[in-house]
Amino acid sequence: MAVYAIADLHLSFGTDKPMDVFPGWANYTERIRENWQRLVTPDDTVVIAGDISWAMDIRDTVKDFEYIRQLNGKKILLKGNHDYWWTTKAKMDRFLSENGFDCMSILHNNFLTADGLALCGSRGWFYDAETDADMKVLNREVGRLRMSVEPAVKAGYEPIVFLHYPPIYNNMECEEIMSVLREYGVKKCFYGHIHGGNAAKRAFIGERYGISFKLIACDYLKFMPLAVL
Repeated sequence: MAVYAIADLHLSFGTDKPMDVFPGWANYTERIRENWQRLVTPDDTVVIAGDISWAMDIRDTVKDFEYIRQLNGKKILLKGNHDYWWTTKAKMDRFLSENGFDCMSILHNNFLTADGLALCGSRGWFYDAETDADMKVLNREVGRLRMSVEPAVKAGYEPIVFLHYPPIYNNMECEEIMSVLREYGVKKCFYGHIHGGNAAKRAFIGERYGISFKLIACDYLKFMPLAVL
């Protein structure tokens, strides 16, 4: 059993928002499926760290979730900035159950376990938040991250953190998010949101404060899930 991660699938089977119009994204859903099925086994777990579906309402995610359901392994879903369909965890859990998406779980104010690890995380927020509105959202996301990591550590697990927004970018840090990672001794952090090209060149990939940071946006990974361990 292994754990993998990927972000920014941007599926649009239920709405008209094709990603194929962007350079490097041609036939991306076929490429994701082919790579995923070759690498991931039915016993593995894959964390999808945000920007999963372009649907505006959870009822419109059915076709996108059906695509995900057909991929191998258990999938753990984390909110991204474009997941407008996201609602309360109770409503999402009920929706997944009612539609037979039993291989999917929601990571939101909680932690989940796989292969002896605690899979933790939140959406995160801008590393350069300054306005009162942005700081309000950031503080809420910091609280959610703490609600995910703290009980995992208390239960004796090693926490692996997944974020949608990068906590470090262009050599600037989101101090509030970084503080939580350092406080609880997080050793590995995976994040999405930053796509290929020039933006990815400014992404921080490496170690800082004893924490390993890796970018897992699917186009950066060439549409191949990345092994967490």
